[in-house]
Amino acid sequence: MSSVILALDIADKRRALEIVEETKEYLHAVKIGWPVVLSAGMEIVDEVAKITEVICDFKVADIPNTTRLIVEQARRHGASGIIVHGFVGHDSLRAAIDAAGDMKVYVVAEMSHPGALDFMQPHTEGIIEMAKKEGAYGLIAPATRPERLRRIRELAGSMEILAPGVGVQGGKAREAIENGADYIIVGRSIYNSENPREAAKRLYQETL
Repeated sequence: MSSVILALDIADKRRALEIVEETKEYLHAVKIGWPVVLSAGMEIVDEVAKITEVICDFKVADIPNTTRLIVEQARRHGASGIIVHGFVGHDSLRAAIDAAGDMKVYVVAEMSHPGALDFMQPHTEGIIEMAKKEGAYGLIAPATRPERLRRIRELAGSMEILAPGVGVQGGKAREAIENGADYIIVGRSIYNSENPREAAKRLYQETL
């Protein structure tokens, strides 16, 4: 089974679907975020969900009622998972989990970019504790900082960890898996490649 999740951050629906078809053999899932949804509408989730599992990367950060409405839409369009922020607190996270049904809820423990060190990292452990208490399925942790990924794995226990930042941001596929990630999230290194299929295959092989 593949440990590679494609971050489909492309604002061109036709090209996005082409890349999914080219790379699906080497993917665990496709992560769909705002760029392609704002361009193509939620129908892109429906279409990709017919090909492989979809995780909606909406990084939901709102009051409980709005959170519920967003999660319900992701579920209605066939997503198997959704990413939410934890810093908004336990009531919003609870709303997400309640609305998700059998859809997996992943909580951002720490993001992969340098700015995550400004305000997010000091609260990472509290976010993980809350995510475990509320019953979230998994966490988002940075492949760009292996030592942080390792620490988050220690705190997460058996929760599933998805690690973004592999490739262009500097994270290494094998290193992320060795430090506790269950799956790596890769975007530009695949979809901007001259041969996305071969790029996905190479990353797949690195994680074996």
